[in-house]
Amino acid sequence: MNKLDELKIWNKAIDLTVAVYKATASFPLDERFGLTNQSRRAAVSIPSNIAEGAGRNSMKEFNNFLGIANGSSYELQTQLLLANKLEMLDLDLLNPLLAKIDELQKMTYGFQQMLSKKINNKNI
Repeated sequence: MNKLDELKIWNKAIDLTVAVYKATASFPLDERFGLTNQSRRAAVSIPSNIAEGAGRNSMKEFNNFLGIANGSSYELQTQLLLANKLEMLDLDLLNPLLAKIDELQKMTYGFQQMLSKKINNKNI
Protein backbone atom coordinates (compact mmCIF):
# COMPACT_ATOMS: atom_id res chain seq x y z
CA MET A 1 0.00 0.00 0.00
CA ASN A 2 1.24 3.49 -0.87
CA LYS A 3 0.67 6.90 0.67
CA LEU A 4 -1.14 8.87 -2.01
CA ASP A 5 0.10 12.28 -0.96
CA GLU A 6 3.66 11.01 -1.45
CA LEU A 7 3.03 9.82 -5.01
CA LYS A 8 4.19 12.59 -7.36
CA ILE A 9 2.23 11.05 -10.24
CA TRP A 10 -1.02 11.15 -8.24
CA ASN A 11 -0.44 14.79 -7.20
CA LYS A 12 0.20 15.77 -10.82
CA ALA A 13 -2.98 13.97 -11.89
CA ILE A 14 -4.96 15.85 -9.24
CA ASP A 15 -3.53 19.16 -10.51
CA LEU A 16 -4.46 18.22 -14.09
CA THR A 17 -8.01 17.39 -13.02
CA VAL A 18 -8.44 20.77 -11.32
CA ALA A 19 -7.10 22.51 -14.42
CA VAL A 20 -9.52 20.58 -16.66
CA TYR A 21 -12.47 21.54 -14.45
CA LYS A 22 -11.48 25.20 -14.70
CA ALA A 23 -10.92 25.04 -18.46
CA THR A 24 -14.24 23.30 -19.15
CA ALA A 25 -16.22 25.72 -16.97
CA SER A 26 -16.53 28.05 -19.96
CA PHE A 27 -17.81 25.37 -22.36
CA PRO A 28 -21.32 26.06 -23.74
CA LEU A 29 -24.22 24.95 -21.56
CA ASP A 30 -25.47 22.64 -24.29
CA GLU A 31 -22.19 20.69 -23.89
CA ARG A 32 -22.86 20.08 -20.19
CA PHE A 33 -23.63 16.40 -20.92
CA GLY A 34 -21.24 16.20 -23.86
CA LEU A 35 -17.61 17.25 -23.95
CA THR A 36 -17.75 19.01 -20.58
CA ASN A 37 -18.89 15.87 -18.78
CA GLN A 38 -16.72 13.51 -20.83
CA SER A 39 -13.58 15.59 -20.32
CA ARG A 40 -14.15 15.90 -16.59
CA ARG A 41 -14.88 12.19 -16.20
CA ALA A 42 -11.71 11.25 -18.10
CA ALA A 43 -9.69 13.71 -16.00
CA VAL A 44 -11.12 12.36 -12.72
CA SER A 45 -10.44 8.81 -13.88
CA ILE A 46 -6.69 9.42 -14.03
CA PRO A 47 -5.97 10.12 -10.33
CA SER A 48 -8.78 7.77 -9.30
CA ASN A 49 -7.18 4.80 -11.06
CA ILE A 50 -3.75 5.70 -9.73
CA ALA A 51 -5.27 5.79 -6.24
CA GLU A 52 -7.09 2.50 -6.68
CA GLY A 53 -3.95 0.82 -7.96
CA ALA A 54 -1.88 2.23 -5.11
CA GLY A 55 -4.33 0.73 -2.65
CA ARG A 56 -4.19 -2.75 -4.15
CA ASN A 57 -2.22 -5.65 -2.74
CA SER A 58 0.26 -6.20 -5.53
CA MET A 59 2.56 -4.36 -7.91
CA LYS A 60 0.91 -6.24 -10.79
CA GLU A 61 -2.49 -4.80 -9.91
CA PHE A 62 -0.98 -1.33 -9.46
CA ASN A 63 0.64 -1.62 -12.88
CA ASN A 64 -2.72 -2.57 -14.41
CA PHE A 65 -4.46 0.46 -12.90
CA LEU A 66 -1.66 2.72 -14.16
CA GLY A 67 -2.47 1.40 -17.63
CA ILE A 68 -6.11 2.31 -17.17
CA ALA A 69 -5.11 5.79 -15.94
CA ASN A 70 -2.92 6.20 -19.00
CA GLY A 71 -5.81 5.21 -21.27
CA SER A 72 -7.94 7.88 -19.62
CA SER A 73 -5.22 10.46 -20.26
CA TYR A 74 -5.35 9.66 -23.99
CA GLU A 75 -9.13 9.93 -23.89
CA LEU A 76 -8.84 13.33 -22.21
CA GLN A 77 -6.23 14.47 -24.73
CA THR A 78 -8.62 13.59 -27.57
CA GLN A 79 -11.56 15.37 -25.98
CA LEU A 80 -9.57 18.55 -25.38
CA LEU A 81 -8.31 18.55 -28.96
CA LEU A 82 -11.90 18.16 -30.17
CA ALA A 83 -13.00 21.03 -27.93
CA ASN A 84 -10.31 23.18 -29.51
CA LYS A 85 -11.35 22.23 -33.05
CA LEU A 86 -14.96 23.01 -32.12
CA GLU A 87 -13.77 26.44 -30.87
CA MET A 88 -14.73 25.79 -27.25
CA LEU A 89 -11.14 25.82 -25.95
CA ASP A 90 -8.53 28.36 -27.00
CA LEU A 91 -4.94 27.34 -27.66
CA ASP A 92 -3.75 29.38 -24.66
CA LEU A 93 -5.78 27.02 -22.43
CA LEU A 94 -5.27 23.88 -24.51
CA ASN A 95 -1.48 23.90 -24.78
CA PRO A 96 -0.72 23.93 -21.03
CA LEU A 97 -3.24 21.12 -20.53
CA LEU A 98 -1.66 19.05 -23.28
CA ALA A 99 1.77 19.64 -21.74
CA LYS A 100 0.48 18.39 -18.37
CA ILE A 101 -1.06 15.34 -20.04
CA ASP A 102 2.17 14.60 -21.92
CA GLU A 103 4.20 14.83 -18.72
CA LEU A 104 1.75 12.55 -16.92
CA GLN A 105 1.81 10.02 -19.75
CA LYS A 106 5.60 9.90 -19.61
CA MET A 107 5.56 9.51 -15.83
CA THR A 108 2.96 6.74 -16.04
CA TYR A 109 4.93 4.89 -18.68
CA GLY A 110 8.13 5.17 -16.63
CA PHE A 111 6.36 4.02 -13.47
CA GLN A 112 4.89 1.05 -15.33
CA GLN A 113 8.31 0.09 -16.64
CA MET A 114 9.78 0.24 -13.14
CA LEU A 115 6.97 -1.87 -11.71
CA SER A 116 7.27 -4.39 -14.55
CA LYS A 117 10.96 -4.84 -13.80
CA LYS A 118 10.21 -5.39 -10.12
CA ILE A 119 7.46 -7.87 -10.98
CA ASN A 120 9.72 -9.77 -13.36
CA ASN A 121 12.59 -9.87 -10.85
CA LYS A 122 10.26 -11.36 -8.22
CA ASN A 123 9.25 -14.11 -10.63
CA ILE A 124 12.83 -15.22 -11.26
